[in-house]
Parts: sequence; C-alpha cells; structure tokens
Amino acid sequence: MGVAEATHCGSWGSPITAGLLVAGAASPGEVVVDGGRVWWSESRPDEGGRTVVLCNGVEAVAPAVNVRTLVHEYGGAAWWAFDGVLVYSDHSDQRLYRLDAGGSPLALTPQPDVPRGLRYADGRPTPDGRWYVCVREVHGVGVEPANQLVAVALDGSLRVEVLVSGPDFVSSPRIAPDGGRLAWIQWDHPNLPWDDTELWVADLGDGAVSAACAVNGVGGDEAGSGESFFQPEWSPDGVLHVVTDRDGWWHLHRLADDGSLVQLTSGVFEVATPQWVFGLFRYAFVGDEVWFARRVEGVDRLSVLAADGTITDLDVDATSIGSVSAFGDGVVAVAASWVTEPAVVVIGPGGIEVLGSRRDLGLEAAWFPVPEAVSFPTSQGEVAHALVYPPTNPDYRVPDGERPPLLVLAHGGPTGAARTQLQLAIAYWTSRGFVVADVDYRGSTGYGRPYRHRLWGHWGVLDVEDCVGVASFLSDRGDVDPERMAIKGGSAGGFTVLAAVTFHDVFTAGASRYGVADLAALAADTHKFEARYLDRLVGVWPDDETIYAERSPINHTDRLATPMLLLQGAEDPIVPPNQARSMADALKGKGVPFAYLEFPDEGHGFRRAPNIIRALEAELSFFAQRFGFQPADDLPPLVVEGA
Repeated sequence: MGVAEATHCGSWGSPITAGLLVAGAASPGEVVVDGGRVWWSESRPDEGGRTVVLCNGVEAVAPAVNVRTLVHEYGGAAWWAFDGVLVYSDHSDQRLYRLDAGGSPLALTPQPDVPRGLRYADGRPTPDGRWYVCVREVHGVGVEPANQLVAVALDGSLRVEVLVSGPDFVSSPRIAPDGGRLAWIQWDHPNLPWDDTELWVADLGDGAVSAACAVNGVGGDEAGSGESFFQPEWSPDGVLHVVTDRDGWWHLHRLADDGSLVQLTSGVFEVATPQWVFGLFRYAFVGDEVWFARRVEGVDRLSVLAADGTITDLDVDATSIGSVSAFGDGVVAVAASWVTEPAVVVIGPGGIEVLGSRRDLGLEAAWFPVPEAVSFPTSQGEVAHALVYPPTNPDYRVPDGERPPLLVLAHGGPTGAARTQLQLAIAYWTSRGFVVADVDYRGSTGYGRPYRHRLWGHWGVLDVEDCVGVASFLSDRGDVDPERMAIKGGSAGGFTVLAAVTFHDVFTAGASRYGVADLAALAADTHKFEARYLDRLVGVWPDDETIYAERSPINHTDRLATPMLLLQGAEDPIVPPNQARSMADALKGKGVPFAYLEFPDEGHGFRRAPNIIRALEAELSFFAQRFGFQPADDLPPLVVEGA
C-alpha cells in the first residue's frame, strides 16, 4: 500500500460503491435453535427485499416465498421452527403455513375476506404440538385493526381460537415449558411498547386461557412514570423472566412465587432495545446462567449472569449483538463489529464461529471507519451523544489546510439509536472524505428511561437542537468545514432533517428519505401502531393543533433556504407520499434548489437493490453539486430544480 495522496474531500476514489451495499447482501434477522439445527432469516436487497429462512445455512422455503408479516406494518417474527417444522407468514397473503421437512406448505389459517386482512406474528408452538400461539391483527372490522392473541391449530384444519382480545396491542406470547401457563405483554393507546406496558400471565388450556392476571406494575402517568416490559421468557425450570425499566434502566428480572419481580441486573446499562419489530431476543438461558446482551455507553457487550448473581463480560469481538439464543454451552447470535458486517455466529468457550459465511467484500479493514464516541453540550444545559466517523481511505488523505465536509445522520424512530456496527452506507461517505456523525439525540435508547422519554412534548425541537449541536461542536473543534455541513435521515429522522433546515441555518444541504413535513397530516393519516405516537411527542391531536402547526416544516416555507433532496416511496403506508410531494412543491415555489425522486415500487424504507443504489448515488450527486466537488464515481444524472 503506497503513500496516501492529499486530494480534495469528496473526490476520493473508493471501491465502496452503492452497488457494493446490496451485491450479495443478506441481512440476518431472527435466530431459532431447534435441537441441533440453527435456523435464521435473511433479508436480501438484490432479491427485491425478499426475506428467506435458512436451516443450517440451507434455504428452507421455495424461491418465490417471501417470509414477512405486516403486523404493526413493521413486522418481525414472521416465523418459528420446532422439531424440524417451519411455521411462517407468506408476505403475499399474510396467511400462516406449515412446512415439514421434505413436504409442501400446508395452510394453517383461513383466506381473509379482506386481502392481507388477517396477519400473524410472534408465535410459539405448545409443547404437545397441537397449537401455535401468536399475535393476530384483523383488518376491515372497525375504525382500526384489532390485535389479539390467538391459538392456531397446527393440523391444517384452519381452526383459530381467540385467547386474548381487548387491549389495543399485544405481543410476546410465551408458553411455559409444561404448557400450562402463558405470559404476554399488552398496552393501549397512546403508549408504545417502550412507554407503559403490562405483563400478564394466565393458565393455558386446549385453545383457551383462564385465570388471567397482570403482574404487579408500577403504574404510569403523563409525566413518564410506568414501565416498559420486554422479552418475557420462561427458564427451563419454569420461572418467568422479563426485562423491565422500573428503576429507570431496562434490566432483567424474574417473577417470584409471591408475584413480585426480583431484579437480577442493575447499573448504567440496558438489556432491551425498542420494540419496533417483533422477535427481539437479548438474553437466553445457558445451563444455570443467563447470557445477555447489554448496551453500555452506546455499544453492545455480551455478558453472563451467574447463578450467584455475579456478572462477567465475555471477551467477544463485537459491538452489536442481537437475536441471542441458547446453543450447547453457549449461544447463537447475530453479531457485528466496527469492521465486520452482521452474521449469525456461535459464541462459546472456544470463541466465535461464523455459521455460513459473511460475504467477501474484498476489502481490508483499513477501509472501514472506527468511530469516536462523543458526548457534547446541547440546549438547556444538557448533554447528547454521537458516534463520529473520520474520513477513512488508505489511498487518500485530507489536504493540509482543508476541513472535510460533514454529514450528520438522524436515526429513525425517533425512539431508536445509532447502529453500532460496520455500515457500508457510512463507509461510502467516509471513504470519499466525509466526516459522519451518527447522533443519539435526546429521545434515543440505550441511555435510560428519562433520556428515552426526553422528547415527550419536544419532538422537532430537542432532536433538532442536538443535530445542530453536534455540527457546531465538530466545527468548533476544527474537525469539519462549517460551509459544507449536510444532514440526512429517514422517516422520523427525515422530519428532524426537514425541521433542522427549516428552523436553523447551520446546514448547507439536506436529504430526507420519506420524512414527515406535516405533523397534522401524519396524525390524521398513519397506521394503528403509531396512530397516537404524537400524543406523547407533540401533543394531543386536535387539541394541540397550534403546536402541530408550529412544528411542521410545511407551514414555514417562508424560512426555507437550504437546498434539499427528497426521496420517497409511492407505496408508503406510514408516511404517505403526499408529505414529500407537498415539501417539493413548497421548495419549488420558494425557488430553493431541490431534487425529488419517488420510487413507485417502494414502501416505508427502501428494500429493492436498484432503488437503494439510486437513492445513495442521488445523495452523493446532490451534495457534490452543493459543495462544489467532483466525485470520482460515474453517477447517473440528477436534475436539481432551481439550481
């Protein structure tokens, strides 16, 4: 490797192309251990975003099958495996199917009257193999879908029995090893699963429950008290465990005989993550120990809780850990590091073994940026957090006297967190000479319940001030060029982008993917899971209509001056395309340079390889035009109106 050449930032040549992000990519999802078999799911952008299930690395479903559920729209936990049997939701019709080894799919649920009107997720079989207990979402029966726990007969009779109905939402049905008890989580509007939920337990019979009762909770109110339960799980000897944040941090507890919860872990870390999707597993029982992932100072570690209560960190080269499942004398998990993409791995006394293989990127680790974790001052005398990635390219360096351009990332949610792993979507920018700041703004998870709820009543204010704050912090420190600072984000992060460029003048370019421009329109037109989300983040609609109008960028186009790129899926049910179209019209009317790309075959989040490539290359082209550099890439034309 030769001496790095000093060349203007943005124009660096890089083998990390937009195509590399999706070529052969397979993002692993849930992991299920079934005796000696290890099953896992993979999402494949170059197959149109299709999700497949593999058993010991071999595809278990037909090539035409997309294993995906649309419960809560975001889905997750669309399948489970036991005794060599796979039960899965087919994306095409949302029905459940049973697939025995060497057999053909057997429909388990009836054809709905409304297309995709009966959706299923997060299931477990009863020990006798008769029933599959899961979440069902019923569309077309009322003002909003009904969410239930149901028992689906596994014999193909199409029999479905309702076990629990009434709560606005239910999740995580977990069956005791002897089959006699069922635990689950439920909650009602306006809460989301990271706000105030309830843990319930009942006797489970033949397709029915009885003697249901709630585990004693701490109670919630508008001030943010209450608790969020996560991953109820029965130990092999029948003791119910669960994660809850009643002490301000998501910690592991067990249910005592008297009905109380006994706290097993404590400290400034969190075991849980926000339940945007079903099927999140952060701990598993290994012998008389509990192996668990925990988020510490924004990064994951794998730890062991011994029978005597002591906690030991394992020496594992991973910064992101999920889908933890017991396997032999260790666990199987999805793990990644700053220099490795997520993969299904076995972690045990002998170290880490990768199942299957990570895709070969053909690149040395020198191409992959390792971030600096920073805490920086922000508004109201508080502190926020970010991962700051430096320009990283072994062939080029920043010329003396030049400061790199900055790209600030606002994650979605907004209840979410920056990802702590190799992301080629970040290396794409750092390998071209950008500094990238991935912001854990106030409202992010991993820093305790008060920080997670700090956006209550302040969405579009505090998150924006934190993104502005990290840009100012890095500029003042001399890390970046204050004249070349961009911000990008998707969904809720897209709203943060639009608010940042509308209400502040720090950024000189912005890119919003399916971002919210009109909060009132979102409150009136979104799906059930988030239908009352804004009650907490903004105010009760329509009572607080004035606040909605004040926070919505679309109502303040007179303040627009920052060039924008808008990217949108035409089939988005969560942030409908009229939001982006309205913003584009406003930018055009104001004469602010902008480009608008709408993808007719995408929903919320881009899943298809051609669209992922086009979106990323459009961002590079747009920033190049705004910041005055010539990319080394051969990019498709991007028409910027008003330029």
